[in-house]
Amino acid sequence: MSREVGKERPFPPVFAGRRFAVMGLGRNGQAAAAALAAMGAEVAAWDDNKSAREAAAAQGIRVAPALLDPPLPEALVLSPGIPHALPIPHPLAARARALGVPILSDAELLFRAVRAADSRARFIGITGTNGKSTTTALLAHMLRAAGVPAAAGGNLGPAALALPLLPEIGCYVIEMSSYMLERIEAFSFDVAVLLNISPDHLDRHGDVAGYIAAKRRIFGRRSPGGLAVVGIDDPPSIEIAATLTPPLRRISGTSPADLWCDAGTLRDRSGALLPMREAAALPGAHNAQNAAAAAAVALYLGLPRACLADALRSFPGLPHRQQHICSLDGIAFIDDSKATNADAAARALACYPRLVWIAGGIGKKGGIEPLAPLFPRIAEAFLIGRDAALFSVTLARHGVAHKIADALEDAVPAAHAAARVRAVPVVLLSPAAASFDQFQSFEERGQRFAALARGLAAGESEGEKGKAA
Repeated sequence: MSREVGKERPFPPVFAGRRFAVMGLGRNGQAAAAALAAMGAEVAAWDDNKSAREAAAAQGIRVAPALLDPPLPEALVLSPGIPHALPIPHPLAARARALGVPILSDAELLFRAVRAADSRARFIGITGTNGKSTTTALLAHMLRAAGVPAAAGGNLGPAALALPLLPEIGCYVIEMSSYMLERIEAFSFDVAVLLNISPDHLDRHGDVAGYIAAKRRIFGRRSPGGLAVVGIDDPPSIEIAATLTPPLRRISGTSPADLWCDAGTLRDRSGALLPMREAAALPGAHNAQNAAAAAAVALYLGLPRACLADALRSFPGLPHRQQHICSLDGIAFIDDSKATNADAAARALACYPRLVWIAGGIGKKGGIEPLAPLFPRIAEAFLIGRDAALFSVTLARHGVAHKIADALEDAVPAAHAAARVRAVPVVLLSPAAASFDQFQSFEERGQRFAALARGLAAGESEGEKGKAA
């Protein structure tokens, strides 16, 4: 096949005559099934949820329950949220393993498709407990600003197989979750990035050691001579960095490294890159680490320093990650709904000297006790969701004023009122918990918070809207 340089093009039928099974027909699964079929594959797909099956069928996807009947498919593409091992494997995943059918991430098949299409576009994998979505989007923003064709996706935004075929000079920036990293075989990263590690998803990995092992797989798939980038702001990542061979860049949001933030300025060994106050969408030390990681990759790929500074200034940020929604009575409403664990919430809390906090949902192991050093910043907290009572016990033990509000509809106006009374400039939604008790996703939770905040700012509560209707 001929190689094109400089522009995206459709994938040729690189999987013609090959069979794949797809289990799970959410955003990821539907995209995988449609893309594989467009590349010439014979695809059968299934979801245990009837409405998901119907939605997929309406999109022209062949829905069939017997995914592993002979002749066996080449692989089972299992949506990330469906377990193949712990805590209990899905029956189809268990059968696939018994039959010797590989269970793969759609990112693995994207890599195979790109190489089969004769493109040598580079692959950059980004993982970490927190910050990987922002770093993925920021790096793609830098690349595009420099005129490099870039496609970003994976755990963030578009599913991996929904991305286009890039030319030789292009770069895929793929956010890799621990679930995805467990399901790769041939994938080879030109650059592998690990931002940080804190305990998460322990039900899926058994324990902290299992979670760390899944994360470090990104370096086991590094191409010969490929770059490793590692954050050194937490002990597990420091230990991993010590085991890696060059080329290696250590990055930090707070401490001297190959790229780090020094007294508010992002820099490397050659000098300053940008005062981080000029990157308005990247507040806090955690975002300084994200910026250092993206800059380390961009410099390795040959992007000019001045271009990086401009891209950092112009980066718009991502929704639900310390996103400023609106202001009312001098009080800023900040949506950090993506903070689904205590470590992520800590990064947001550390950005504001004084705030009213909205938290709660389905708490992770350890709850919010790790946030205790930041509790003095909280003027008052309003707790929502399933584990509000558990969070309440922790806050009471530390003497933090709080109320259980149950739902966001109650918490947002109450938090605003408390902020007015206490002369506090920030109402922060940073739940330190998953959203699935009350919402379909952290995105839906953030959207609801934003709607309620904007309703207050418009002078009309959601309750008043309902009465008017």
